[in-house]
Amino acid sequence: MLSRRDALRAITLTSLAAVTTRWLPSSARAQTPDGSQLVPPPPTGPSVNAPFSLPPLPFAFDALEPHIDARTMEIHHDKHHAAYVNNLNKAVENHPDLARRTLQDLISNLDEIPEAIRTAIRNNGGGHFNHTLFWNSLQPQNNGQPEGDFDKAIRADLGGIKDFMNALSQAAMAAFGSGWAWLSLNADGKLIVESLPNQDSPLMHGRKPIFGIDVWEHAYYLHYQNRRADYIAAIWNIVDWPAVSLRYSDARSA
Repeated sequence: MLSRRDALRAITLTSLAAVTTRWLPSSARAQTPDGSQLVPPPPTGPSVNAPFSLPPLPFAFDALEPHIDARTMEIHHDKHHAAYVNNLNKAVENHPDLARRTLQDLISNLDEIPEAIRTAIRNNGGGHFNHTLFWNSLQPQNNGQPEGDFDKAIRADLGGIKDFMNALSQAAMAAFGSGWAWLSLNADGKLIVESLPNQDSPLMHGRKPIFGIDVWEHAYYLHYQNRRADYIAAIWNIVDWPAVSLRYSDARSA
């Protein structure tokens, strides 16, 4: 029988093969009352020959309500995330050597990207990676607390779960304009909280992303308008802690 950890990792490898990075596990699956899975079909995207594709959400559009409304989820995934994927494919269409590389490899080594398309890869590759990680950090019901070594690391590096949540919430509030607040693993193997602009990923700065909060206005404005603080507070109700804990373990062992 598969352990819980093995089951989570199997879901990750199946659902995120198109992204080809190991720091994006997911256990969230929305279900109907009879127990069947309710997952929206992927929207129409680039052709099958495109190297990057939009992964379906791991839950229904309305699964995160009342914390994130269905219309926001639909637009955020089917429009914004899809646009990053489409633009990323356009950026590499004349660069077959880049098209064969993984998304993680591309955004981790921006200095190797031709200058003419570097900004496009940074913005759209980062957007694709960040959103895929974000979807796979959430689930319809909050399921406990950080686990195992991840919990110990939060206590050792950030003072405990409450201090970590406050620090990440403050980083999300402090982001000026569009960006993300991140929990990252630095080169010394320590957890840090940071805020990065636009679609920058910690991978671009030599760190490993563990959990992030999207504070672009399209992530919350339909429901929360200018109440970013309310949106940030709501996120803590839908964190998939086993998935985030597993991402930390995988990052430490990579």
